[in-house]
Amino acid sequence: MLQVRHLHKRYGASTVVDDLSFEIAPGECLGVIGPNGAGKTTTIRMCLGLTAPDSGEISALGGLRMPQDARAIKAQLGVVAQYDALDPDFSCAENLVVYARYFGFSRRAFAPRVAPLLDFAALAHKADARPGELSGGMRRRLSLARALVNDPRLLILDEPTTGLDPQARHLMWERLQTLLQQGKSILLTTHFMDEAERLCSRLLVIDHGRKIAEGKPRELIARHLEPEVVEVFGQAGSGTGADAQALAASAAAQLASRVEVSGETVFFYTHQARALLDALEAAHGGQGLRTFHRPANLEDLFLKLTGRQIREGG
Repeated sequence: MLQVRHLHKRYGASTVVDDLSFEIAPGECLGVIGPNGAGKTTTIRMCLGLTAPDSGEISALGGLRMPQDARAIKAQLGVVAQYDALDPDFSCAENLVVYARYFGFSRRAFAPRVAPLLDFAALAHKADARPGELSGGMRRRLSLARALVNDPRLLILDEPTTGLDPQARHLMWERLQTLLQQGKSILLTTHFMDEAERLCSRLLVIDHGRKIAEGKPRELIARHLEPEVVEVFGQAGSGTGADAQALAASAAAQLASRVEVSGETVFFYTHQARALLDALEAAHGGQGLRTFHRPANLEDLFLKLTGRQIREGG
């Protein structure tokens, strides 16, 4: 459905996308994750024909090439941008009808599809409401419905659930899973690791414009991480943060394959959590430290591969 080969993009002296290659199969959801400034948005813009690559090839939908066949590719694409681009002067129904006109549908021909699309977005009761009257979750679902007006084979979604409350996110996930079951392909960027694990068949991890890992979510976790994590931290204001950090050099640390300190929390990555927990209990006893034992997850993978430092780039 989409094939990207050796993509490069520079802005001045800065390399934003560096020899990036990936592909998406029919019915597959590929998640692209990485810190701010990793090159995700630039990559999507090149896939949409909005930014020209310096070198590399993009082909889609049976051999069409971007940007040479941009019009033919876009006719079969659905796009949900990071920020809503709904027309505030039109109702929900009118937003769908007007957008469909860009794909050559007459108002009369498209009219029978309005109700099913609004129903799919759980917005049938808001057909006559304008976007300004909707909640954030409703606007995102309307954006998804609008992206489906041309019955696309490939959807490109740029952080589709950012800013949504848990209920709205779960409803959006349900709709996206329905689309995957219908055989549509999805390219998804997200900062929510639970979203990536729930929706994505495969993940592409990029940083500084380069691919640093690719594979199925659980396989990536198994390949790069120890299976269990024990977090040790002090209660706020208890003065035990220094005690938690001191544990990184204690005998308990010898039972961990890897130890990381972030603020007042120590993360022990281990294959032998039970022995580690016993050692921690013996070491700190009633000193006010707390422990949290859990399996390794995608957030651990993300932080190991890209680091814990804050990125200020877009």
